[in-house]
Amino acid sequence: MTSSQPRKQRKYRYTAPLHIKSKFLNAHLSDELSKEYGIKTLRVIEGDTVKVMRGDYAGTEGKVREVDVKHECVIVDGVSEVKADGKEVPRRLHASNLLITKLNTDDERRLGKHRKGGEKE
Repeated sequence: MTSSQPRKQRKYRYTAPLHIKSKFLNAHLSDELSKEYGIKTLRVIEGDTVKVMRGDYAGTEGKVREVDVKHECVIVDGVSEVKADGKEVPRRLHASNLLITKLNTDDERRLGKHRKGGEKE
């Protein structure tokens, strides 16, 4: 972002293309993971285990079921609300309010580029 005006910053985030919005879905790593990989944040993907740090569900831990890049939100198992008609719907959370406690290790490239020293397993 080049402008310091809040209205232009908001417009940039709302109208950003999906490959840029994807970068807004980073979450902090737990202390153990941060030391292991030498980074503070990483993009949340399906299958990661996260802990909710802010809001009504703070302290709840669950697996990421879905990541909605268009709306910049994450759906976590075990975090849901009850509607007025009794239906239970998942609560959408922003990735900045989450802490990644366990990584989904299906993709080797995701982990390989972040290993300390660049070595791969």
